[in-house]
Amino acid sequence: MALRREPTARQLRLAHELRRLRDAAGLTAREAAALLGVSPVQISHIESALAGVSEERLRRLAANYACADAELVDALVAMATDRTRGWWEEYRGVLPAAYLDLAELDHHATFRHDVAVIHVPGLFQTEDYARALFSYMNPEFPDDEVDLRVTHRMRRKVVIEGPGPIPYEAVIHEAALRIKVAGRVATRAQLTRILEMSEADRITVRVVPFALDDFPGAGSAMVHVGGAVPRLDTVVRDAPHGTAFLDSEAQLEHFRTLFRRVKEASLSPEQSRDLIRGLAKEL
Repeated sequence: MALRREPTARQLRLAHELRRLRDAAGLTAREAAALLGVSPVQISHIESALAGVSEERLRRLAANYACADAELVDALVAMATDRTRGWWEEYRGVLPAAYLDLAELDHHATFRHDVAVIHVPGLFQTEDYARALFSYMNPEFPDDEVDLRVTHRMRRKVVIEGPGPIPYEAVIHEAALRIKVAGRVATRAQLTRILEMSEADRITVRVVPFALDDFPGAGSAMVHVGGAVPRLDTVVRDAPHGTAFLDSEAQLEHFRTLFRRVKEASLSPEQSRDLIRGLAKEL
């Protein structure tokens, strides 16, 4: 079987988890290969996501690694055997891979937590708002390139608006609500959109107000996506040259704590809706 040239973020995550299980077992790649009856090169290809792994082989690896976490093993098997070709595949070779990886991450999510400081979270953005953002960040792009990104972002909303929506909690700083990204009329429409979405059963919106004293968390923007088991959660952060997917246990626990602290500093959902209504009326 030909090796993959560009593994997806989900394929890389599976590979990383298998490497972590082997490291926890104190085995080298050569020792793991001997237990499985394959070459060390095959283990290397699996652990670098250049090659897939069958359910039978994955379960044998987990058993050799003395992994007793049945839920984790089942979740890894699901990742290894999933053949989903979602709507995002239409954009492969057209948009950067990170766009597809984010859509696939959302598709498999069990929940999503956002903290937004400067911009409204992408899942809440109206077309006008998203278009203004993409046009500003990429002023050299022709209209059709901007259209692709806007359309992709609108389609990602299926995870909270489509059938079987996931639980979604967004903590938004008042700064993101006040910045008129696309003008006064579009800003009012954007605030109205957030209010409408906040009424959905599985969606919770909280606002961190400007009036809050002693809030050092202004740089805590992040996306925390729930996996099939907590160990498979992912944190997404914007990096200087793209999107960073963070998944080590230490990183995940760090950002769980950050989200809890920002949430504790925010207004209640009812108070947040009142604040957003007030901002919309000002426009």
